[in-house]
Amino acid sequence: MANKKIEIDQRSGFCFGVVNAIKKAEEELAKGEILYCLGDIVHNNQEVERLEKLGLRTINHEQFAGLHNVKVLLRAHGEPPSTYEIAKRNNIEIIDASCPVVLRLQKKIYDKYENELPNNTQIVIYGKQGHAEVNGLIGQTAGNAIVVEKKEDLEKLDYTRNICLFSQTTKPLDGFQEMIDIIQSRMIGDATFEYNDTICRQVSNRIPNIKEFATNHDIVFFVAGQKSSNGKVLFAECKKYNERSYFVSAPSDIDPAVIDNDSSIGICGATSTPKWQMEEVEAYVQKIRERLK
Repeated sequence: MANKKIEIDQRSGFCFGVVNAIKKAEEELAKGEILYCLGDIVHNNQEVERLEKLGLRTINHEQFAGLHNVKVLLRAHGEPPSTYEIAKRNNIEIIDASCPVVLRLQKKIYDKYENELPNNTQIVIYGKQGHAEVNGLIGQTAGNAIVVEKKEDLEKLDYTRNICLFSQTTKPLDGFQEMIDIIQSRMIGDATFEYNDTICRQVSNRIPNIKEFATNHDIVFFVAGQKSSNGKVLFAECKKYNERSYFVSAPSDIDPAVIDNDSSIGICGATSTPKWQMEEVEAYVQKIRERLK
């Protein structure tokens, strides 16, 4: 391993859905008109602030319902049908930046729910309760889907009735497999169990990538916003394979005492981490090293 190397992980950073949402926001803002965004465009405070300086206004669902005759961007996470109904009613122009992977999943859940209504099938979503994407998925089932986040949540299911399992696109593959195994082992009588692997590989593949990257460096700075679910998952992987991994949201979070000139330093991040933020951390680490010479 080369001494003193500082490397930014080229496989870290924004996923396609986030890149697309930010590009759409920048295009609209360049027209000089007011643009609202329903929820944080990305779970990263610094990137949200950068876009707000360009004129983006972040709103919640309550504020959205009170708007009329404006433009509103829907971020990559997707939205339930009720959001589109409000937009139509209030003459809101929707700039739809919902990730195509999420939209395909929404359609699958909607179709399954409609087709399975006569069979009393439970539509189950492995995902984070309250997460924007999950709210959009529940909306496809008129609010009837059951969300399971951890093993204990599986107690909510009725194993004498049919079950159809889906997953939030950003959940880990091993966690999904564990849910499948447990549900399969609990099914009773003639009840059927079906599952759909709807996990985005662009996100799930980050775990083996991050393991390799963390293993190849002495020190790792993992850059992400505090609100990023994906950031928490990926940082836990970093820490598992490299004890000297540090979660930072900005250069000011770095303790200069952990940096030396003899260690290989890796900088990586979540699907919600912009490249410029990792570059800021790199520049800061370089500056600390200059002082140590």
